[in-house]
Amino acid sequence: MIIAVDGPAASGKGTIARALARHYKLPHLDTGLLYRAVGQTVLDRGGDPASETDALAACDFDDALLDDLRLKSGTVGNAASVVSAHPAVRAALIERQQRFANQPGGAVLDGRDIGTVIAPHADAKLFVRATSAVRARRRHEELVRSGGTISYDRVLADIKARDLRDSTRSAAPLKQADDAVLLDTSFLSIESAINHAIELVEGQLVKRPA
Repeated sequence: MIIAVDGPAASGKGTIARALARHYKLPHLDTGLLYRAVGQTVLDRGGDPASETDALAACDFDDALLDDLRLKSGTVGNAASVVSAHPAVRAALIERQQRFANQPGGAVLDGRDIGTVIAPHADAKLFVRATSAVRARRRHEELVRSGGTISYDRVLADIKARDLRDSTRSAAPLKQADDAVLLDTSFLSIESAINHAIELVEGQLVKRPA
């Protein structure tokens, strides 16, 4: 069974995807970490995330980098959004993602193009969203807890800029798959959002051909 969870930054898709993976006892992949790893590698090498050449060269990152706490920073998040717009980078990482999705028994993947590009054949698809103001508040609180000093207004501006880049890029833009079910988490608690997500997945699984 493959479950695809897509949505913009700070929508709650990662939390929901991890909960679904636990519920269905499936492996989980946060595909955004792959692009964050590329962005971090570009920065570590003194390159430019906007350069497709620099970004493509950074796709050779070591898997150990996926556990690096630096990947959670806002700077790396913005770099990830920039490098993910390069078609060559997406092509370089697509096989890794599809291999994970198609492993025996299935998997849960979250990102921005899982249901449309990586696993269009997924058994269940969710598109998780929340208002930009709510997402900015969530991200700002997360950054403050980790010791950051960035202002809420700056976080909101970054969120809006990332949304624009992700939704207008030529390569696999962020959009809801035609057969994905929408889940708006703007005014839901984490527990309520997870429970609703499970209900939506169950509803899709019931409709699967026997």
